[in-house]
Amino acid sequence: MKMRDLEARTGVHRETIRVFLRHGLIPEPFRPKANVADYDESHVRAIIAVRDLQQNSALTMRQIGDTLHGRRGAPRVDAAAFQHLEALVSARVGIDVQPILLATLSDSGPHTIADAAKLEEIGLIEILASTQGPCISITDARLVSIWGEMRKAGFDEEHGFTPEMLSYYFEPADNVAKNEARLFLERTEGRIGEEEAAAMLQIALRQMQDFWGLIRLKRFLFHIHKEPG
Repeated sequence: MKMRDLEARTGVHRETIRVFLRHGLIPEPFRPKANVADYDESHVRAIIAVRDLQQNSALTMRQIGDTLHGRRGAPRVDAAAFQHLEALVSARVGIDVQPILLATLSDSGPHTIADAAKLEEIGLIEILASTQGPCISITDARLVSIWGEMRKAGFDEEHGFTPEMLSYYFEPADNVAKNEARLFLERTEGRIGEEEAAAMLQIALRQMQDFWGLIRLKRFLFHIHKEPG
């Protein structure tokens, strides 16, 4: 598709799209000739993802770029934002995950690589091989860093906390996600188009993440304050 078609599909002005290109946030178009640029669906997905991260996660283009490349100083982003980060990565490099080298994460603490290995053992993350060394996706990198932050707060072996304890999160999270996916497909498949479904999920994933977190917080506080016996 041409630039005018890309503008129509995304609702983003061409000058803004060119800024995204200059910052390396979306893939370069195919250029059969010096003055001709062809765009495809990966550009549509990437532009929509960048726009959502700016509007709903309040990230600047520099912050999005830092997060995509696993650079230190990147801001904290909410869980729902990672779906857009992964979509950006997929569009930019043509694969489903972003190879962030584990070695670049080790600056956040001496236990990072060992913790990553433990989290892989219990099925929470996947460590991938690359020519530069072991790497993980953006989402998995955030999971590892969250445990690192928990360590710093005192959730460490000295106090009886280990990464293996996180295994109890996997099964309930997987069951909830499986049922969410099943219900969504049952009610939308064959009834609405792909674009409408994507728009619904963009809102629902963020809202249900907040809903899940608030319900969990309420029940946690209930059990903390519950009278013994």
